[in-house]
Amino acid sequence: MTQPTRQIVVYARVSTERQGRSGLGLEAQMETCSRFAEAHGYCIASQYVETETGKGADALLRRPQLSAALSDARKRGCPILVAKLDRLSRDVHFISGLMANRVPFVVAELGPEVDPFMLHVYAALAEKERKLISERTKAALAQKKAQGAKLGNRTNLAEARAKGAAVNAEAAAAFAANALPVIESIRASGVTSLRQIAEVLNRRGIKTMRDRKWYACTVTQIEQRS
Repeated sequence: MTQPTRQIVVYARVSTERQGRSGLGLEAQMETCSRFAEAHGYCIASQYVETETGKGADALLRRPQLSAALSDARKRGCPILVAKLDRLSRDVHFISGLMANRVPFVVAELGPEVDPFMLHVYAALAEKERKLISERTKAALAQKKAQGAKLGNRTNLAEARAKGAAVNAEAAAAFAANALPVIESIRASGVTSLRQIAEVLNRRGIKTMRDRKWYACTVTQIEQRS
């Protein structure tokens, strides 16, 4: 195991109030950053977390914790670590603005050797993908309307229900993907019974997908989705 020799500041963000209340999005990011720091010889000097949408040109002004992390990292002369690039932003111009602060950013999912230019490239690709998805969605809706489909009408209720079920299933799968690493880390710490794992999650203030308490059966459901 590499011994920590360099300082690094960790920043984690969730995009919605519900994600922030559940604690799972933040918890998963912090786990990822902790493992990355340990593997690459970093010592986590401080951690900053916040809940914010990140939309708009003044996104940095609405993210006081990111501003604080930048100031802290600048004083320490060290980089900022995030779990994924989109935890900073999905907007390439916002990423460019952050680079102008002359504080290095390390993205755990991309590895330690990605330079600032490549961060711009990844951000630009993500932004382009978002625009293409939006354009395809609008084109598909326009085509259905042209074919006579009554979008949003009660006559499409069965189809709407099916789509709603699919969205719920996708959300449940995403929630399980975030929750599973947390459960695995608790199990790795020596807590093995489902009831005890649920108790640890509750003590940490982590909520289930429906903002409820954890029980042994809830933990089982998450593990069965893996």
